[in-house]
Amino acid sequence: MARGQKIGVLTFHKCINYGSYWQARCLAEGLRARGHQVELLDHDCKCVRRAEVRCAMQPALPDRTPVNELKLYAGKTRRFLRAIAQLPLSKRFSLHEPETAGEYDAIVVGSDEVWNFRHPWYGSKPIFFGDGLKAGRLVSYAASFGNHSAWDGMHPSWAGKLDRFSSLSVRDENSWHLVRNGTGREPAMVLDPCLQFGDAIPSEAAGEQEPYALVYGHRFPQWLKGRVRRWARDRGLRLVSLGYSNDFADEQRIDADPHEFAQMMAGAQAVITNFFHGCVFALLNGKPWASAPSDYRSIKIPDLATLLGAQRRLVDERTSDKQLSALLDTPVQPDVQSNIQRARARSGDYLDAALS
Repeated sequence: MARGQKIGVLTFHKCINYGSYWQARCLAEGLRARGHQVELLDHDCKCVRRAEVRCAMQPALPDRTPVNELKLYAGKTRRFLRAIAQLPLSKRFSLHEPETAGEYDAIVVGSDEVWNFRHPWYGSKPIFFGDGLKAGRLVSYAASFGNHSAWDGMHPSWAGKLDRFSSLSVRDENSWHLVRNGTGREPAMVLDPCLQFGDAIPSEAAGEQEPYALVYGHRFPQWLKGRVRRWARDRGLRLVSLGYSNDFADEQRIDADPHEFAQMMAGAQAVITNFFHGCVFALLNGKPWASAPSDYRSIKIPDLATLLGAQRRLVDERTSDKQLSALLDTPVQPDVQSNIQRARARSGDYLDAALS
């Protein structure tokens, strides 16, 4: 593997979102551990900044954030901005002027939904397909098309842009089919950086006085709320909602920063989530977990579960109280952990070859 290259990482590093923060940091630190000089390409756009703040303050639209919670969401946003400022950032440049980003030996695009044509503010931005970037090579790592289904395909003009990538990898089967059908190339299937480079994430648990289960996400279905409440009550557990407000939780930790998020995940007795990185962090920490994916995440969460053999963790209205309780009482199975280890080896081999 070539050592000491100057590498730029192009991703969604400024999202007010725990998963986006940690996948960006983990990928940068994972590449640094391989001996490279690494910067996150600090693209900027006033419209994107406004969209991020609106989403951070009103995350559950069309349901409006209650007035008494706005201060907490504002505090969360400020804490995120401080954490993002500590990342290894490049000089700032316009999202719409990628040619001003500087020159690199390689630029790694990913992970996150960098190729999602349906993303509300980053969708169909040519920079994420390599336009205008100055690099000896372009590489994708764990890139995703998000909720843009493979059944909808990819226009040849966008597929053609991927031809400039010397190496392609994705993190989900839906994205694999989009790349394969659009370009004729078979991308590697690799792990999300949080699972691949989990050593970059603090492993110490939060110093909580009482045991708790973690709720991560929003707009959970009513049938799940009641079943989770009964399960927690029967076990004497507090339900702590992290990052967002959920009416069925006992406590709201809306303003947690990314480090507190990692610590709370590490200390939880179980995780109830409808977010992709809620599943990822539960897997990373070996926690019992269950997920009822939202419509927006109805592709990427099932694909992650299938990749790692954790399909039984996905629940719906047909799931009984007994079945849900069994999931939330049972840690990640050894076969799933073995699948993660094998996927880590494959992902590491891909990166070494792509940057050699």
